[in-house]
Amino acid sequence: MSVYELCKPALFALPPETAHRLTHRLLRGIQGTPATDLLARRYVREDPRLRTEAFGLEFPNPVGVAAGFDKNAEIPRALAALGFGHVEVGGVTAEAQPGNPRPRMFRLREDRALINRMGFNNQGADRVGARLDSEPLPDVPVGINVGKSKSTPLSEAPDDYLYTYERVADAGDYFVVNVSSPNTPGLRSLQDRDALESILGTLADAGAEPLLVKLSPDLPRPAIEEALGVVDELDLDGVIATNTTTERPDSLESPQRAERGGLSGEPIEETATDLVRFIAERTDVPVVGVGGVDDAYGAYAKIRAGASIVQLYTGLVYRGPSVAREINEGLLDLLERDGFESVEEAVGADL
Repeated sequence: MSVYELCKPALFALPPETAHRLTHRLLRGIQGTPATDLLARRYVREDPRLRTEAFGLEFPNPVGVAAGFDKNAEIPRALAALGFGHVEVGGVTAEAQPGNPRPRMFRLREDRALINRMGFNNQGADRVGARLDSEPLPDVPVGINVGKSKSTPLSEAPDDYLYTYERVADAGDYFVVNVSSPNTPGLRSLQDRDALESILGTLADAGAEPLLVKLSPDLPRPAIEEALGVVDELDLDGVIATNTTTERPDSLESPQRAERGGLSGEPIEETATDLVRFIAERTDVPVVGVGGVDDAYGAYAKIRAGASIVQLYTGLVYRGPSVAREINEGLLDLLERDGFESVEEAVGADL
């Protein structure tokens, strides 16, 4: 039994947000000390077959941390030391904001899932940008997820996103426009074609590159095709599929399943993989696969469905710090089984 499995009952006895905060503080305390190197020796799996390229960036492996885990860009080096091939920080908003009232995160243990209605709680673009500029960054790509401030009217969203981008522009390796969180009122309406064109066009004109958009799994397929039309017209660099869902599958068993917010984890894995495939079939830009990834088989399914890289959050909560290493080791076995020389060869194999 791993150390994490021994500690997990104590962590899971705490409210989810409290447990997350304690874990965050531990990683923040370790970051930059010799313990970071010890973590890297234990968890980083290096193999040339795992290296891949997407939107002009090189990734040492395809497994990354999704936005939401490190909202304020405080622990990217510690997360890289856990073996992740990239780290996406944020969502960052122009204004510092506390987010929604607590409790706002819930474990669905029976379903290996989470529901959150955090509401883009973060320290704001000025403070996060200053931290990114002043602290060392890891040797893996760092993405910055940008959201809309809750108090900003939808009509002023482009300028709001632009303010945030300008504060973090020097530090990011890629930038993600988040218009798909279910926890900020009205945000998902920005996935409409006109609104999306205005926001993405504003950032593209400001030089945001590589620029990606993160889409909701709850969008009807015609609306996704409309969004992909914007991606192609503006020559964006990638699409992230997907954010959390407000849907509640009938298979959910946890008594917490009725809580409001976005559902993530195992119950959305198949839906997310199907959407990765749907998007990959309709665009030539790289797709980032997110949703339910917590083992090599799930990551491999998204890669074969068209994902160039994958991300996880809930899997880290349930599987612990070894999850990236275990997925990468499993991917090597699966690549060898299927006769692929690299992850890149396997991308889109099922299309």
